[in-house]
Amino acid sequence: MGTYITFPELFILIPLIGGIICFFLPKNLATNFAMFFALATLLVTMVALLYTGDGYKSWNNVSYEWLKQLGSTYYLGIDGVGRMLTLLTAIGFPIAMYAATYKSKIENTKSFFGLMLLAEAGIMGVFLAYDALTFYFFWELALIPMYFLCSIWGGSKRIQTTFKFFVYTFIGSLLMLVGSIYLYSFTGPKIFNDGTRSAHSFALSAFYHANIPPAAASWLFWLFFAAFAIKMPIFPLHTWQPSTYNQSPTPVTMVLSGIMVKMGLLGVIRWLIPIFPATALNVSNIVIIFCLIGIIYASCVAIVQDNLKKLVAYSSIAHIGLMCAAIFSSTTIGIQGAFLQMFNHGINIIALWLVIDIIEKQTGVKKLSQLGGLASKAPALTIALVIIACANIALPLTNGFIGEFMMFAGLWKMNPWYAAVAGLGVILAAVYTLNMIQKIFFGPVVESTTSSQDIGLFQKVLFAVIITGIIYLGIFPQQIIDMTSINLQLMGNLK
Repeated sequence: MGTYITFPELFILIPLIGGIICFFLPKNLATNFAMFFALATLLVTMVALLYTGDGYKSWNNVSYEWLKQLGSTYYLGIDGVGRMLTLLTAIGFPIAMYAATYKSKIENTKSFFGLMLLAEAGIMGVFLAYDALTFYFFWELALIPMYFLCSIWGGSKRIQTTFKFFVYTFIGSLLMLVGSIYLYSFTGPKIFNDGTRSAHSFALSAFYHANIPPAAASWLFWLFFAAFAIKMPIFPLHTWQPSTYNQSPTPVTMVLSGIMVKMGLLGVIRWLIPIFPATALNVSNIVIIFCLIGIIYASCVAIVQDNLKKLVAYSSIAHIGLMCAAIFSSTTIGIQGAFLQMFNHGINIIALWLVIDIIEKQTGVKKLSQLGGLASKAPALTIALVIIACANIALPLTNGFIGEFMMFAGLWKMNPWYAAVAGLGVILAAVYTLNMIQKIFFGPVVESTTSSQDIGLFQKVLFAVIITGIIYLGIFPQQIIDMTSINLQLMGNLK
């Protein structure tokens, strides 16, 4: 344990303390106070990017002796993917909070923003945890605030939708907990600083070196995979997602689709494949086939969707399916592409939800059939959506292109047919994305868009910053690739 506070502690404590204080503030102060703590978290994550060398290990790792009898340590650390995902989280939450304040009157403001900050603290903990019980603790901490945010501030069908969301994710969490406890029995002893000894350990490093019988490894793999597949989600465990995205407040949907889905991918990268490398290799074809089915299925459903939020929800299923398939391709280029796309997808989908939120609040509708002619009313918003949509379908010079190209290269290297089927998803994505743009912005002005206005100066600046980042990462992606290259060492022998 260090003598000073570390970056991982700050990533969690700033939103955690801010969230708790928010519940006790006057309503008129809660919004600005929450935004201050979200921006403070972003500032700290950006400062942490300057302290990544071997000489700063003590700044990026912290370990406290926690449950000695169980061999569990409160251990947080920042690796390459963790650094990237904490940065994405810190970027996404202020945008989501701004969306919550734009032309919107939220009831019980202090509770809403307090829960948002608690969710940010939980998500940060998931990305930083290096102990199984610590990981599980933050996994649940991230879920609980999201449940209340969806069930209290959601749409007319929020109760049944949120119940389904909670049941899916809770069952997945329970399976992961059972797997962790059983896996714990195969680990070696844990010796603490004061000489206290535990027969077994929940440390991630102990899980990596656990002596797991092959028969046990097979079904343990599927327990962990089910939890992570539900969170991403992967076909056929995706059915909770479209309705949850549709019924949740759009700022909450931004967090769910742009950030929380990465919890599942992080679980696969840091926990699943490194703990069960042989099993992961043996079942990789099965997982990839389900991912490919999900890509085609979700893309086809998106094409026929009239509900704008559900369209983007199905689009997200297809994108996450491609990332998961690339991770299981066992190729260096495919996995690096998935790492890069995890960050880029988060930026793009959050920006896309921001546009959709503006459109919904201006027009009062979210059906494509009730929109049209918005380009003549909001030219700046039109330009923003077109560029963001181009990034979402991975056009060259946007941030989505390089990562998607690398993922396809990895799938091609494993099996050309996998790349060919996944390529159909790209074609279908172009179809539903261009169709969405055409229906919303072009054609005659309809009743719902008659009184629409273009975005203001602040929103133009915000979109300009996002678009600059999209183009910059489309041209210079190497920084993200270098940042996450250390995680390739956990992925076994790659092609």
